[in-house]
Amino acid sequence: MFKHRYHLPLLAAITIGTSLAVTQAAHAQQTLTQRVQDEKSMNLPARGLSMAQVEKEYGEPLRKLSPRGGDSAAHPTINRWEYTNFIVYFEKSHVIHSVLNTPAGNNQNPGSVN
Repeated sequence: MFKHRYHLPLLAAITIGTSLAVTQAAHAQQTLTQRVQDEKSMNLPARGLSMAQVEKEYGEPLRKLSPRGGDSAAHPTINRWEYTNFIVYFEKSHVIHSVLNTPAGNNQNPGSVN
């Protein structure tokens, strides 16, 4: 009987920890869902547009971040342009993705990883 009294606090701690993890996962999913909905409702550069088309339609970016990759055919050059509310990712010279500048996306300050 005395052996089990030490397991009760441990069981309570595990239960609380699990509840917190589930709550955090639900919040992260809600945040991601909201971000995707926000991106769909915004006029972001579409996949396949050229750099010239993006610049013509959205203007000069605030910053053109350092290119990444390009060391082999399996790793093409990825360029990133930062605008006020979004970042555009180019593979070579065409858009592959546009994302909002949001803390949820962990890209609030892309220049810090430049």
